[in-house]
Parts: sequence; C-alpha cells; structure tokens
Amino acid sequence: MTIKLTFMSASIALTFAGSALAQVPAGYPADYQKIIDGARKEAKLVIYSATDSKAAQPLIKDFNVLYPGVKVEYSDMNSTEVYNRFISEAAAGGNTADVVWSSAMDLQMRLASEGNALKYRSHEAGKLPAWAVWNDSAYGTTFEPAAIVYNKRLLTGNEIPRTHAAFAAIIKQEKFRDKVTTYDIEKSGVGFMFMTADGRENPQFGELQNAFGVAKVRVQSSTGTMLERISSGENLIGYNVLGSYALVRAKTDPSLGVVLPADYTLIMSRVQFINKAARNPNAAKLWMDYLLSVRGQTVIANESKLFAIRADVTGETTSAELIKIIGEKNVKPIPVHPSLLEYLAPAKRMAFLKQWKDTAGKK
Repeated sequence: MTIKLTFMSASIALTFAGSALAQVPAGYPADYQKIIDGARKEAKLVIYSATDSKAAQPLIKDFNVLYPGVKVEYSDMNSTEVYNRFISEAAAGGNTADVVWSSAMDLQMRLASEGNALKYRSHEAGKLPAWAVWNDSAYGTTFEPAAIVYNKRLLTGNEIPRTHAAFAAIIKQEKFRDKVTTYDIEKSGVGFMFMTADGRENPQFGELQNAFGVAKVRVQSSTGTMLERISSGENLIGYNVLGSYALVRAKTDPSLGVVLPADYTLIMSRVQFINKAARNPNAAKLWMDYLLSVRGQTVIANESKLFAIRADVTGETTSAELIKIIGEKNVKPIPVHPSLLEYLAPAKRMAFLKQWKDTAGKK
C-alpha cells in the first residue's frame, strides 16, 4: 500500500512568500545560497520512501522549519514498491521522485549504479562512516540492527536464543512448529537483503535454512505484521526483524522481547540518492544535507527512532549506543557498495530462492 503525504502549513507558506528560505548553514560555503535560492523557486520536493510516514514526519516537519515553503510530497511504500514504481515512471519519462530513500540497500545500489543517481558530494559526507558513502551518489542514513524478536509471555530462559546458532537449534523443537516468522524474501526487498547477508556472514547458514524448514516458518512481507503476530502469540519468535521498529514497539508492548545476536548483528542503513533527472534538484540537495546533518540525525535518533549513523550524535537510538551494547567486533554493517548486487543477478537470485524453498520453505 502506498501512503502519500503532503507537508506545508498555511502559515509557513505565507512566511515563505515574503522571505528567503533560510541562511546558509554554519560551516557551509557561501555559494550554498544558490542551492537555497534554487529550492525556493522549485518550492517542491517529491520523496519515495520505504520509511514509515510516522517515522518520517518529524524529519519533514523540522525540514520545513528550516526551509519553509518547500512542499514535501512523501510517498510511503514497501521497499519493492519503491523500486518498481521509480523504474517504471523513470522509463516512461513521466513525473517521479526527486529523492529515493529505502531500506532495500541492494535495490538502491542497483538504481544508483545503473546511472539513476545524481553525483552530489553532500557537505556532511565526511562525518559518515566510509562504508556508508558510494561515489558521492548513494548515502547510508541510519544504523539499524537485524533482531530476533520473541514473545516474552510464552518464551523464557533457555528458550530465548542469543546467537544465530542457538536460534537454529531452538526452533527445531516441536513447540516452535508453525510458530516462527521472518520476511517473505521473494516479496520483501529488505528481507532478501538480510538473508543473503546472512548467507555471506554465517558459516552455518545451511543449518539455519534447514531449521526454518523443520519449524515450517511463516513468512510475511512487512515488519508490522510480524510484530503483531509475535505480540499476539500466533507466532513465538521472529528472525531478522528490523530492530529499529521492534525496539520502539517493545517499549510500549510488554509482550515483545528483542535480542541483538551476540555472535554478530547485521546493520542495515537506509540508502538515499537524488534522482539524476530530478525536477527539483536543489530541494533534493537541501534534503540530503539536512538528513545527514547533526540536526537531522538528532531527529532520526530521538524522534524517528531509526538509529543515527553519525558517531557525533547523542541519544539512545544512535550508532554509538548500539555499538556499546553489541560490541564493536560483533557489529556487521552492510556496506553501501555495488557488491550488494551479487544476489540480484537473475541466475544468482533464482538459485538462492530455490535453495530457500527447497530447505527453509518446505512444508
């Protein structure tokens, strides 16, 4: 389902009509004013995103405080929909997004590496980890863990796995038959990316797949559905659940427990790029710089709860705090790099999905 939101209050619009957008941010070159002026003339920004509108709204609201008058049209879709809609509209030469922001890092890298991304060196790029920037075109914006989520009412003690190997062993028990969930990797872009990353990282990945088959795993296309079913007890445990959403919900849902695996925890970063053919390129550059700035990252950490990627941002949901919890050697960021395209090659993808169906997917 696509959710489209437009943000700009009447009072902001009136303010915009009689004034410049904003001052050049501190530390930026004076000629950045040209980008601000260009965005003022464009007066619009179209974003396609796999980030829930509820999480994105604080960012858009704060962006409009800084740059009043830029009307943000925000379309919230699942990661596969983001990809398919962008490529179909771009191929037709019609209106499409100025900015594409998605958790399916591999699909984003395919779009960027195939020439859809504008090369723009963000003024905040130097504050990001080296693995989070590719070719001054694609940028990681968050630091989100893949988690194991379980029902705290129904699982206790040794039934709660702390590592990937323990998870594979536990779900083979009769109690977990038809009670384990994960992403449908055929339909969920982020789910496929997490599972292929596991395939590279986990030396016992075959055992994990077999365990899913024994448990008769139930697959879903969204994080929200998995969390609902674990909370209700319909499922006992979920694998590779997007940790940012799970940790936020667990604060208010006493039924949910979250484990960040002690052997390794995959880290996903929502990748963003500016459309090379953007109709509002200046507004897109303002958004990119804002999202990567200390101010934008502070909103990501403390209001959107998506885990800030910058090391100099403080708050509970930041990369620095997550690294303290997991341990630096056990944090495994998935790099913003064309190496992610390996499993998107048709033959490789089909082989991986066939192996999944033959083992984890067997009923």
